[in-house]
Amino acid sequence: MKKLLFAHFLKDTLFFFLLMSLSLGLIVWVIQAVNYLDFITEDGHGLYVYFSYSLFNFPKIIHRILPFVFFVSLFYQINKYELKNELIIFWAAGVSKLQFIKVILSFSLIFFFFQLVIGAFISPIGQDKARNFIRNSNIDFFPSLFQEGKFIDVVQNLSIFIETEKPQGIFNNIFLKEIKVNGSSASKIIYAKSGYMKNEEDKRTLELIDGNVINVDSMNSNNFSFEKIDFDLTRYTSKSISIPKIQELNNGLLIKCLNYYLQDKANELINKNFTCNKSSIKNVKQELFKRFYKPIYLPLLSIIACLFFFISKENEKFTLYKYIIFSSGIITIVFSEISLRYSSNSILGLYFFVVFPLLIILGLYIFAYNKSKKIA
Repeated sequence: MKKLLFAHFLKDTLFFFLLMSLSLGLIVWVIQAVNYLDFITEDGHGLYVYFSYSLFNFPKIIHRILPFVFFVSLFYQINKYELKNELIIFWAAGVSKLQFIKVILSFSLIFFFFQLVIGAFISPIGQDKARNFIRNSNIDFFPSLFQEGKFIDVVQNLSIFIETEKPQGIFNNIFLKEIKVNGSSASKIIYAKSGYMKNEEDKRTLELIDGNVINVDSMNSNNFSFEKIDFDLTRYTSKSISIPKIQELNNGLLIKCLNYYLQDKANELINKNFTCNKSSIKNVKQELFKRFYKPIYLPLLSIIACLFFFISKENEKFTLYKYIIFSSGIITIVFSEISLRYSSNSILGLYFFVVFPLLIILGLYIFAYNKSKKIA
């Protein structure tokens, strides 16, 4: 009988958790996807890159909202069971409040490992794949880049101006300014009366017709005319950030950086996409704590929700206690975010971030144990 009761409660909680995760996750994803529209309107990337980048960032959203959704799901179900007098069935069946708390704590461990897997593996991999779409979009973003009557400088080392565009894909009065990437002030200016885009397998070129090329450097300049030339566009990439952020790096590299730093050998770690030094180690520590330790707050949130067992809807202060419990859970979530930022600032901040949730879990469990004994 007890197993059936617990199975029913956990099934209801899990269903509400999945429904709320999907609903809230999609809302946040849509809002975030709107912010990513700059990839198209300003950076010139194609729709495929935009949707792929947005989609692979979805696990990050789930990872961020999971503690909130988990606490609200537990709080909602316990409150619902209390209001419908369904908790009385548990007590009548011989289930003690401490036993119920132990079951919910065990249930929270499932979400603990779920968030651990998402935060430490799925989310970084997804964000890295999303960044790869930006890195590899040097060819497909040009069609959405050309806009008549507007200077375009979202491409690294290249500025483009097109006066008009005909329906047939012919551009009129084209100006290009290319900055040489050799450390000097040399540049190249190209003017053409007309031109059009050419696609050849994985190569994209802009064929320019009837114009002039001016080469400029600090010493002198020269120019020549042409009837037709092909300007290779595949050499250029967007100015969008292509270097991976800390949260996109794999665990092995972050742990290796921390290990090298502790041995005063951080400069010996060579990686083309990441620099391990004193300025980056703070973010590395913070990221590792977020991935591997922050899920400990889920058992804490579960035992906060379980405080509901010790109030009755018949109590005249039931509504007040309910708001206090809910506010305590939300404050705990906010506190976990704030303390994470200070965890890498000092040894004191580190110890506080690590020890605080364990002490609160132990304290609340002792409180629940004593309360249960008194009621019994």
